[in-house]
Amino acid sequence: MAGRDPQALFSPHSRPPAPRRVLPPPLPDGGSPRWLGSASAKTVGQGYRAVVLLSLTSLLLFGGLGSRLAYLQLARTQYYRQLADTNRIRLLPQPPERGRIVDRNGVLLASSRLSHSVFLWPLVQSRQRWQEMIPKLAEYLNMAPEEIAQKLEQAGYRSPFPVRILRNASPQVVIQLEEMSRELPGVMVEAETARFYPHGDLAAHLLGYTGEIPLEQLRADPSYRLGDIVGLMGVEELFENHLRGQWGGRQVEVDAMGEVLRVLGEQAPQPGNTLQLTLDVRLQQAAERALGQQKGAVIAMDPSDGSILAMASYPTFDPNLFSSRITQAQWESLQQQDFPFLNRGLRPYPPASTYKIITTAAGIESGAFPPNTVLQTGPYIQVGGWRFWDWNRAGFGRLNYRQAMAYSSDTFFYQIALGTKAAPLQEWSRRFGLGQLTGIGLKGEAAGLVPDAEWKQRHWREPWYVGDTVNMSIGQGFITATPLQMAVVTAAVANGGWRVRPLLSHQVIPESPVPLRQKVGLSPATLEILQQGLRDVVVYGTGGNANLGPGFPPTAGKTGTAEDPPRRSHAWYVGYAPYDRPELVVVVFLENSGGGGGSRAAPIFREVMRAYFRPES
Repeated sequence: MAGRDPQALFSPHSRPPAPRRVLPPPLPDGGSPRWLGSASAKTVGQGYRAVVLLSLTSLLLFGGLGSRLAYLQLARTQYYRQLADTNRIRLLPQPPERGRIVDRNGVLLASSRLSHSVFLWPLVQSRQRWQEMIPKLAEYLNMAPEEIAQKLEQAGYRSPFPVRILRNASPQVVIQLEEMSRELPGVMVEAETARFYPHGDLAAHLLGYTGEIPLEQLRADPSYRLGDIVGLMGVEELFENHLRGQWGGRQVEVDAMGEVLRVLGEQAPQPGNTLQLTLDVRLQQAAERALGQQKGAVIAMDPSDGSILAMASYPTFDPNLFSSRITQAQWESLQQQDFPFLNRGLRPYPPASTYKIITTAAGIESGAFPPNTVLQTGPYIQVGGWRFWDWNRAGFGRLNYRQAMAYSSDTFFYQIALGTKAAPLQEWSRRFGLGQLTGIGLKGEAAGLVPDAEWKQRHWREPWYVGDTVNMSIGQGFITATPLQMAVVTAAVANGGWRVRPLLSHQVIPESPVPLRQKVGLSPATLEILQQGLRDVVVYGTGGNANLGPGFPPTAGKTGTAEDPPRRSHAWYVGYAPYDRPELVVVVFLENSGGGGGSRAAPIFREVMRAYFRPES
């Protein structure tokens, strides 16, 4: 009957004819049949008992089967319904939109834009089937198969949550995956948001960037999921909890291929909070423009409360690169630069003659050299068998503190160090905030170094020599400080003796053991000498290039030129304006630029100050 319709078997036109009735043949001799009391009768009796036994057995078997079916249908209904639901109902987590970042005037610095990500749903297929499909998927996505497999392994092949394998997929990839969806069960394309920095590389070291959560952080914080996008540098990392938002999700019904049939329930994600920074975009642009492609850093800070208005560092990078999967070519291009991710505003360097601010404070406050001190300077001073030269190799004759600051006389401050010894220098270095973190909260900040005899013995297996103190007095030798620390030092002179903690936002202030404001402990006489001395630097000393020109307020500051053999010297300039009512501190540091601080760093200071006091420029 092959090929025929089974229903035709029940058609009235195709029923087989009724069987004919067949009669038994007549018995011989006209006798009657022998049903009882014979061998045939015995056989029939045995057959009857067998039928009865078979019926009882069938009744028991089918009765047990019926009871089991009834149990499965009635008693375990809820269980099997849940099991079925597990196979057809999925939870789709929905990440929140990350909070925006704006500057002090509301100018947008970081936001989110629509993008598409590729996810795998581990439960849809077996481990073996995934492993067979990954090479084909990797070809579509231009990814290494090992990278996809690793993400699945980390999530687990029985994970109930989708696993993101590619962010910011191109439109071509999205279209291709949609067309191939039936051949790629468990592969989904979902709309998400990607971080976007509208100004490109502007303030990159300060803003930082985002990326998928590192495994160490994931293990340490169970509130995150594998593949979550988190801040990995700068304020994106520092203010992660403020910016991250809260997850939402959808409960959906899917078919056997994992395609969504309908949404059963939804809880909208809560976006992150907007973060307002102390940064001024206009001043940041001016600082980066003035720094140009010179390796170094520029910091602009409000001396009254530590608000950071600008923090530029070069070389730099574009944080938008990390909003998607960075290519090998992009990575190699970054590696060709000289440590582009290093925020040089937070790295330690010899502070050179800018440190003479602290040497002055130590000399006066120690009582060894009062404010009216006058010392004879010369080409060098002799310490043991060593000559410590003045920078001009001639000296400047008799100088007081203000003159010594203006001309940056080394031999004047050598004598202060010899008279006070090392301890006051170390004490006042720490009072101004050197040798410790500033409290800004950014990862990667260095504490710098305030060396002492114990440190030198531990690291160099040598005692502390007089020459170490002499070198320290002019910011050379073992002493190091970051540009940000020197901004704090300069602010303490400008604001009347307060050490302030640098702040990136007044909206959210990170926890820190560093107070927001604390007295350095300078006497009024010391403050007056420092302020007048820094003003003299600009009026007739080494900082003439820091004059802003007609129509601008007077400034005060200090130059510095740090030796870094066998490389070229570093150039420093620290200063503030207006001299009589300080509003802004600016620190400029140029790494291995060669030249002096007055000729290389002071002009950058001038350009940043002009941008601040003349906004229309």
